[in-house]
Parts: sequence; structure tokens; C-alpha cells
Amino acid sequence: MIWYTALILAVGAERLAELVVAKRNSRWSLERGGVERGQGHYPPMVVLHTGLLLGCLAEVWLADRPFDAVLGWSMLAVAVAAQGLRWWCIRTLGPRWNTRVVVVPGLPLVTGGPYRWFRHPNYVAVVAEGVALPLVHTAWTTALVFTVLNAWLLTVRTRCENTALDTVAAGART
Repeated sequence: MIWYTALILAVGAERLAELVVAKRNSRWSLERGGVERGQGHYPPMVVLHTGLLLGCLAEVWLADRPFDAVLGWSMLAVAVAAQGLRWWCIRTLGPRWNTRVVVVPGLPLVTGGPYRWFRHPNYVAVVAEGVALPLVHTAWTTALVFTVLNAWLLTVRTRCENTALDTVAAGART
């Protein structure tokens, strides 16, 4: 369980690094006339993602969840792949990547990297990680609760982001 705790703490540190990048990128976008949308869903998103990490630890330690080697190692591979996809998204979007929905008018939509296959590849990473990270140590309740709540939140988030991106794309065509 100690190695799993170290894994969750490492993912938490990675999330903090993302927030540093997002804050820098937010400043960049706002300096260029960026407009933030969907501020109302951001606090619940922070709570949900923090809850994922805390739930992983609480369920494993308090419910004494066992480590199943086949499930654990395969889910660790999925979680690592999700991190790779997330950082590919961050690198592809460069200063336009953010944890918030901030869109700079006049910039074309990004269609390279993983965005050539998915409109929201970062959310593929979020979904994969939300299932895999808890299941590395059989925290199935956390995986289930996060997945259900995240499905609702991503519905709100993608609707907001699609509207913001479509508005910018329509402005670029006129």
C-alpha cells in the first residue's frame, strides 16, 4: 500500500505542476484577449479531481483493498498511458492549454497531435485515468463514483468548450 500511496502522491504533484502551467497559460491567453467561459463548473471539477486522489487513498487504506497483480499492473499501464496522452495534449496546445476554458479570439483551432483524431483528447486521458488509477489497487468504489460524476461533469464541460471553440471558429470564418 505504501507504493500505491507514493503513486497517488506523485499524481498529485503532477496535478500541481499542471496548475502552474495552466496559470501561466491563462495569463498568456488573457493578455491576448482570451475570454474565459464556464467558470461555474470549475470549482466542482477541482473538488472531483481532488476527491479522486483522496478517494483512492481512503478506499485502499480504510477498506484494506488488496493488490491484484493482473488488474493492478494493467491499470498502471493505462494510467501511465493516460499521463502520456495528457502531456501530449499540453505540448500540442502549448500556451493555449489550460485547466479552464479560455479561448483567444482569432487563433485557429489546433488540429495537430492527438487533436487530429479527437476534438478533446485530454478528456480521453481524464476518463482513462479516472478508471485506471483507482483500479491499480482495486479501489473499485472510487473508480465507479468518479466515473459517474465525471461523466456528468464532462458533459457540462465539453458543451461549454465546444460552444466557446465554435464561436471562435465562426468568428475566424467571417
